[in-house]
Amino acid sequence: MVALYRFALGIPLLLAALVAPPARGDEAHSARGPSGHACLDQRERRTETASGGVIRLTAAIHAAKSRMPGTVVQARLCHGQDGLVYVLTVLAHDGKVARIVVDAVKGTLVGER
Repeated sequence: MVALYRFALGIPLLLAALVAPPARGDEAHSARGPSGHACLDQRERRTETASGGVIRLTAAIHAAKSRMPGTVVQARLCHGQDGLVYVLTVLAHDGKVARIVVDAVKGTLVGER
């Protein structure tokens, strides 16, 4: 019984180690997001949104849902070819997954994968 208890206590620690966030530093800043875009870290996202230079995430999600109804499961603010873009991963009601790219300044759809 004690062995089972120790095993059960170790599972959350093992899971936490598997899903731990990446180490901070230069690697996190230069990380590539979905579809190869260089994405901003939390501090950079806050700076961009506070400056008013980008649309709100809710507006980007609305644009993505007009293209593909479903649930947005991931959203990132990244550098695109012509400036900042939101890269949104959408899970459609039929189970399909798509990455939809929305211009973060204009709010228009840029692409889909």
